[in-house]
Amino acid sequence: MDDEQLFNSAYRGTKNFTQHNVVTANATGFGAATDDFMERGIDLDERLIMNKPATYFFRMNGDAMEGVGIFDQDILIVDRSVKASNGSIIIAALDGELIVRRFEKSFNKIQLTAEHKKYKPILIEEFTQFLCWGVVTCAIHLMDKSLIVFNANK
Repeated sequence: MDDEQLFNSAYRGTKNFTQHNVVTANATGFGAATDDFMERGIDLDERLIMNKPATYFFRMNGDAMEGVGIFDQDILIVDRSVKASNGSIIIAALDGELIVRRFEKSFNKIQLTAEHKKYKPILIEEFTQFLCWGVVTCAIHLMDKSLIVFNANK
């Protein structure tokens, strides 16, 4: 057991970060009056990602999930360590194609359902090649046109 090593992500988040960790410099030697009330910023990794090594980003392509607020070109945060449960929105590899659908399981039947009326539910049968690639934990929807154009050029 002594030769076993456990490797974790080097990222530790900013939970222990306070305003006293911010280096301030000014010529007088006195800090600004507001320095004592400064708060740390919002760390999106800390807030939106539960397991960083098992998390990836996926760009939605299509309108199949518009009923739950996931639109074409939205960025999805997907966690592979979360087990898909009934009602979860998942990324599925279905016969070699990646799709985003709601996972529905009852007894011995698995069905993938879109949240748009023009798509029919997909029943996972015995010889269907199906693999869950992770559970969607968050959707990022770009709002401002300038940011949409900025991301389209990348």
